[in-house]
Amino acid sequence: MLLDLSRLRGDVERIDRVYEPARFALTDEEFRLVEPVHLDVEVRKDASKVRLTGRVQTTLETECGRCLESIRIPVDAALDLLLLPASDNKGEAEGEVREDDLGVSFYRDETLDLGDVMREQFYLSVPMKPLCREDCLGLCPVCGVNRNREACACRTDWVDPRLEALKKLLDR
Repeated sequence: MLLDLSRLRGDVERIDRVYEPARFALTDEEFRLVEPVHLDVEVRKDASKVRLTGRVQTTLETECGRCLESIRIPVDAALDLLLLPASDNKGEAEGEVREDDLGVSFYRDETLDLGDVMREQFYLSVPMKPLCREDCLGLCPVCGVNRNREACACRTDWVDPRLEALKKLLDR
């Protein structure tokens, strides 16, 4: 999934490719690719600056943060990245991040890894706490049953064992 920037024939080149999920090494991730990844981008090169605009589309699968059921997350992410040579990255020790800096990435040796670009969009598409639905009841903390599917009669009152002696005093 490497793009050789030195081989771009003109100012603008269109890339329209479909990648199978197996091409992405996502073994230790919190999500899985369940459909092929469609990448449709325009690459504009101006001297050493490269602008990448377009879309990446696929479907991810992850677990609900409450009930652990598998859920699918559609990805239809718009791309608009400015890529500069890594030699332009001075890496100042500390400084304020400006709005202009957020869409800037870097490439090395006239090579751009499109896999990294797509992988970044996958991470940005997964919610911080993915839910199968907003009113998901989750798992019972006592018996572990999925409360979306069946009810349980477990008591969920929790008493701090450190305060048990004080509770006995109140019961007198």
